[in-house]
Amino acid sequence: MNTLYLDAFAGISGDMVLGALLDLGVPLETYRSVASRLGLGEVEITASRTERKSIGAAKVQVRAAERGVVRTYAHIKSLIEESPLSHAVKEKSQRIFALIAKAESRIHSRSIDQVHFHELGSADTLVDVVGTAAGLEHLGVEELLCSPLPMGTGMIKTHHGILPIPAPAVVEILKDVPVYSSGIPTELVTPTGAAIAAALAADFCLLPPMRIQAVGYGAGDRELEIPNLLRAFLGEREGAVRGRARERRLVFAANIDDMNPELYPYVTEKLFEAGAEDVWLYPIQMKKNRPAVTLNVLVPPAREEDIKEVLFAETKTLGMRISEVDKEYLDREIIEVETPFGRLRVKLARQQGKPVNIAPEYEDCRKAAAASGVPLKEVYAAAEEAARSFLAAEEKGEQQ
Repeated sequence: MNTLYLDAFAGISGDMVLGALLDLGVPLETYRSVASRLGLGEVEITASRTERKSIGAAKVQVRAAERGVVRTYAHIKSLIEESPLSHAVKEKSQRIFALIAKAESRIHSRSIDQVHFHELGSADTLVDVVGTAAGLEHLGVEELLCSPLPMGTGMIKTHHGILPIPAPAVVEILKDVPVYSSGIPTELVTPTGAAIAAALAADFCLLPPMRIQAVGYGAGDRELEIPNLLRAFLGEREGAVRGRARERRLVFAANIDDMNPELYPYVTEKLFEAGAEDVWLYPIQMKKNRPAVTLNVLVPPAREEDIKEVLFAETKTLGMRISEVDKEYLDREIIEVETPFGRLRVKLARQQGKPVNIAPEYEDCRKAAAASGVPLKEVYAAAEEAARSFLAAEEKGEQQ
């Protein structure tokens, strides 16, 4: 999997993203083509080499001749959708602008399609957003990750007047995104940069284990006490190099010593319905020598709150421990095979395209065993044999 990791130690803005992607090899013509395909008229897009604290970086500048143009969200949606850009570029661009529109709608109490974007609807913002999507497509990025985002302090002048930093739009966009105060008295994360990160990043995390193939630096406008740069690492996650995927997960652990054990199967079902990837129990001994159970739940970060609600509502726990883990797994697919007991599903696990594990689906085999009156292990064996025949035929076809 081709992964791009954005190291936003000095913040993020649209032009910083364009610069980092340019430094990674995206041609400047890609951004100019975006402006042309959007029909933005006279837009000058240039790039130069610069330095921030002696670190070389690319600086992209977008200048438009338009004056006084105020676009609504509905107008921008139409502009993107009617353009001859690829479906992937349109989809990513629409996702970014949707986040900006929702934030502006909440702040100004207006219908989302009637939101006026002012600075955020200008030609340079359109190039920043759509150019980012086009740049990711050019580099073949399949996964975007980002570091937690630093917040500046102070005030900033906008079309709406003097506003606090981080700007209200940035705060709205970055809800549920990990941020921290940098203490630097200037704007570090712009609304456009915030929306790009929040809309496209699969996770906000420290740099994961990966094999870095290229590094790009995009320069911000101001000179700061730190290098005002967005650093982008392009490469493959370590697991992906060996034909595996790796993702960040949470593990919830709750020690419970006062709950009826008959309730655990129901709780487990509710946790899976809420998005848990795995649930397991193990016996422990707590204070005063009480026998107890640790209830563990493997959770995708996006389902954290849903799982918490189930745990507090359905169990007697008063709290839980939450830890971050990396989940690494093989590529998987489900096939259907013909057996003497009917058509059964089988899960295949592959590494770099080669099958390494075969697992018949339990429910299919259980129903087939009950219907045919044979031991479950015989149905399992028949499903595995059929799957191996399928793989042998597949390999023979590839060799031919």
